[in-house]
Amino acid sequence: MKLKEEKSKMPNNNQPQNLPEGWKRVRLGEVLKYEQPQKYLVKGENFDKKSGVPVLTAGKSFLLGFTDEKDGVYRNVPVIIFDDFTTDSKYISFPFKIKSSAIKILKTSTDEYNLFFLFNLLQKLKFQPSSEHKRYWISEFSKIEIPLPPLPEQRKIAEILETVDNAIEKTNRIIEKYKRIKQGLMQDLLTKGIDENSKIRNPKTHKFKNSPLGKIPEEWEVKQVYELINIISGGTPDTSNPKYWNGRIPWLSIEDFNTGKRWVFNSVKYITEEGLRHSSTNILKKGMLIISARGTVGILAQLGKDMAFNQSCYGLDSKNKNVLTNDFLYYSLSFYMKNFLNLAYGNVFDTITRNTFKDIKIPLPPLPEQKRIAQILSQIDHTIEKETAYKEKLQHIKKGLMEDLLTGKVRVKII
Repeated sequence: MKLKEEKSKMPNNNQPQNLPEGWKRVRLGEVLKYEQPQKYLVKGENFDKKSGVPVLTAGKSFLLGFTDEKDGVYRNVPVIIFDDFTTDSKYISFPFKIKSSAIKILKTSTDEYNLFFLFNLLQKLKFQPSSEHKRYWISEFSKIEIPLPPLPEQRKIAEILETVDNAIEKTNRIIEKYKRIKQGLMQDLLTKGIDENSKIRNPKTHKFKNSPLGKIPEEWEVKQVYELINIISGGTPDTSNPKYWNGRIPWLSIEDFNTGKRWVFNSVKYITEEGLRHSSTNILKKGMLIISARGTVGILAQLGKDMAFNQSCYGLDSKNKNVLTNDFLYYSLSFYMKNFLNLAYGNVFDTITRNTFKDIKIPLPPLPEQKRIAQILSQIDHTIEKETAYKEKLQHIKKGLMEDLLTGKVRVKII
């Protein structure tokens, strides 16, 4: 009996059949030469998090850390590093060492080609590796044909795409800066608070007391989360009944709110009123919280409008808004629940139950102070989300530019 050989899927790049004047088709192996990485492999296994020579992989993790090894550092940059198994690639413009021997280091074969132009073409290819564990550069990837303009046009296209990349990277740095500011503010505001003069409390000028969470302001209490909230269960209408689906009621699952954003406004799937009535799901009101309870647990978001949700999540709502606001609950749970889960379970927890909330404690400032704290953190979140939206816009612009410029649909002017 012959086994059917699974093949990788070659890219369909939607290239025009008639190339623009002056363009030609070439194979990747003709324009990119490779070097094996053995001379540049890192020897150690433990990497520093902050300083040293970067240790890279071509996959999603990319930067594995830093090493103090001085020998075997690749310095002839820029280059493309290419994972021979996954076909992932990265453009590198700084000295580095490599972790995996499966990496190939790619440079242009002659000065007729622009490396950054070719890197962007690689990102556009829709090559799908098979499930077979094999190397692809020599056997398949290098044989892929690409459309290639003259060098001046390559350079101009690369310059345009690099400008957008630089804007994306600048926005990324802004986002990361505000995330660091938010983390520091959460540490201060949720352990020391802010007084009536809008100053973060200081043990030298304000009174603190011991608590199960450490020292907290004298005015605060520590409460068990379970005592303060209503925990609401979700559910799923019968998926085989079309009358229950594609209605007007948003139906949340973790994929909808595992975005790193505070607010969730939309869902991929919708249910009908009939689906709501004939299932165990419930409607969470605007302002309530949703938390993932299975799989990737502890992901938290706040609802921007009324929505139903599935049974892998819990809805959370303050029992008494004069004691605890949902806005403050969001930030205090974001801070204290993550710490609790890491301390109690490490990386092995995969389920949150109702009883979990009996073990989680949060500080409870007076209501006016809760509102001040939530307002400050909300302003930071608003800035982060605004910059994130701008970054997504830039990424969309770049995708359109790549489609137009790398295929010759739109020509660039060479001055």
